[in-house]
Amino acid sequence: MGGATADTSSASAPADAPDDLFRAARAAMHKCHAPYSKFPVGAAIRDDEGNIHCGANIEVISFPEGWCAETTAIAHMIMAGGRHIAEVAVIAEKLPLCSPCGGCRQRLAEFAAAETLVHLCDHEGVKKTLTMADLLPLAFATEAIG
Repeated sequence: MGGATADTSSASAPADAPDDLFRAARAAMHKCHAPYSKFPVGAAIRDDEGNIHCGANIEVISFPEGWCAETTAIAHMIMAGGRHIAEVAVIAEKLPLCSPCGGCRQRLAEFAAAETLVHLCDHEGVKKTLTMADLLPLAFATEAIG
């Protein structure tokens, strides 16, 4: 299911943008717990079996401790038995496009391939699609995921 390709040099999303991932990420964003930053973020991961796993950012009083939406989505994927990310969608309430933070880029790379698609969304849908290699060209390599 995650076999779509994208022109990663373009600022717009491919014609067959993954609307289901966008909708799942947007729904997750509305469940965030961000009382300190007031910066809701949602993420949705499609694993290599086609299952969608969602996450939202969750803050705690020792802010900036807490965890990002992508981290939550990865945890849900692992707990559901998924091990490989086929594609990801990310949305933030207060930014037109929100890419994963540096830490989440490495976390995503741990379970994704260099060509894994990362869809950046606004409130209307996918607006830009990149690959993991675009987002984190010098990711730490791992032998654990192959």
